[in-house]
Amino acid sequence: MAGGKPNARQKMINLMYLVFIAMMAMNMSKEVLSAFGLMDIKFENNNEAATENNAGMLANLETKAAEKPEEFKLAAEKANQITLVSQDFYNYIESLKSFLLKEGKYEVDPDTGKLPFEAMDKTDILDEAWFTGDRLTKEGDKVMARIEKYKSDIKEILGNDVKYQSAIEDFEDRFDTTPVENNDGKKLQWLDYHYQGFPAIASYTKLTAMQNDVKLTETNMFNLFLGNTLDEAVSLKNYTAIVIPDKNAFFAGEKFTGRVVLGKYANVTPTALSVEGNSIDLSREEAIDSTGAARIEFVVGNVGEHDVNGQFTFKEDGKDLPIDFNGRYVVVPRPNSATISADKMNVVYRGVTNPMTISFAGVPDNKVNASAAGLRRGNGTGKYLMNPGSGREVTINVTATLDDGSAVRDSKTFRIKNIPKPTGTFSGQDGTVKLPRNSVEIGRLGAKLEDFDFDLPIEVTEFKMKVPGQPTVRVSGTRLNAQAKNALRSARRGDGIQFFDIKAKITNNSSYKLPTVSPVFVELSN
Repeated sequence: MAGGKPNARQKMINLMYLVFIAMMAMNMSKEVLSAFGLMDIKFENNNEAATENNAGMLANLETKAAEKPEEFKLAAEKANQITLVSQDFYNYIESLKSFLLKEGKYEVDPDTGKLPFEAMDKTDILDEAWFTGDRLTKEGDKVMARIEKYKSDIKEILGNDVKYQSAIEDFEDRFDTTPVENNDGKKLQWLDYHYQGFPAIASYTKLTAMQNDVKLTETNMFNLFLGNTLDEAVSLKNYTAIVIPDKNAFFAGEKFTGRVVLGKYANVTPTALSVEGNSIDLSREEAIDSTGAARIEFVVGNVGEHDVNGQFTFKEDGKDLPIDFNGRYVVVPRPNSATISADKMNVVYRGVTNPMTISFAGVPDNKVNASAAGLRRGNGTGKYLMNPGSGREVTINVTATLDDGSAVRDSKTFRIKNIPKPTGTFSGQDGTVKLPRNSVEIGRLGAKLEDFDFDLPIEVTEFKMKVPGQPTVRVSGTRLNAQAKNALRSARRGDGIQFFDIKAKITNNSSYKLPTVSPVFVELSN
């Protein structure tokens, strides 16, 4: 409202507003208000009984801690810590209830010992204290902060111990303060949804109910520390059927083998994780998923079946609890290339060592065996060397042994071809060559394989030389001998010197007989 003295119209509006509020209050059923009051009494009685019961359990824990410190000392310490933070929060809620009574001027009837439930219909006490427009006041923020502090204190006391995970989840549900959707589909803040616009007795009863949640938290935690939750832990309804295959890859048509077991997914964060002796960083993003499963990453080995071993570490009873795990996986070749073959080009050459790669998809090299005439293993995974002998074809047979001991077989036939006819060269040039006389005298006769996939070292062993008007000279080796040089001296400019009947051999395989090398013609340029 603006400052200054209100005029007659404003006074009338204010009076109508007061009448409207009064009419709303009259419409609030006295029976409903009394019902809230009766509920409050029940909660108060329950809280008194829980306080006495919890004190007994705490004393029992302390006695056990004295008798068996290794088993119960830590639990008793946690129980005492929970009692302190719970009592502090319980007292804070009691102060909120006292504030509500004081502001509403509500007092306990000395004759009945009860509050005036039917008169506690005011809605403005907490509305003005905790809410301002669509936001919370400082006092409203303080209420939410105290609730969140209680939650964080309890979880900090319990820590990451795997035994307490289920209790923490129940505790989170009990004090869930996430926004709530109302009947109109609008999301309201938790405090707004539960306390704004409610009559004083309703809010008072809800605060008593929150105190009851505090006592229930103590009860559940003390039972957990005493080991009274065993039945819940072992109940089969809390387990899931889990399929564990004997390996993580199977071939088409192979029999699936594995086990079906009962197990539980524990939504518990481990304190450490290692795989094959290497630590895994649990602080990285998505290291632990919503079910508590830890994601592991490592570079897999070669093609074939492998074991994977590691260790989970959790906190239990204040001590590290290591849990070993092991599994198996199968590595198959990465499909990074297509298999393309020309059906008419499956050829190996006689006289040379043909390198080959032989593998069986999904089977490690040590379980693959290939055999054929002239075939032997080379260096490297899947590497073989083929030296074909006589005949026109050779068949390579491949056998692979699968993990179940069964064998699969395949074969492929290759045509055997001879090394093509070499081309003669003089001083590195082939065909018709134009050279001066001096270059011919010192030149070297050679041979090469044109457009051949193998780089074969070929050496000329002998040849024949023909100079016009001179008898043919037979020469051993690659250079002109004295007789050939004498015949060359009689040649004139423009004469064609013919080198033919050239014999050559493969340097590292002299037993193979190469075809006769094609002739070379040299024209004298001077």
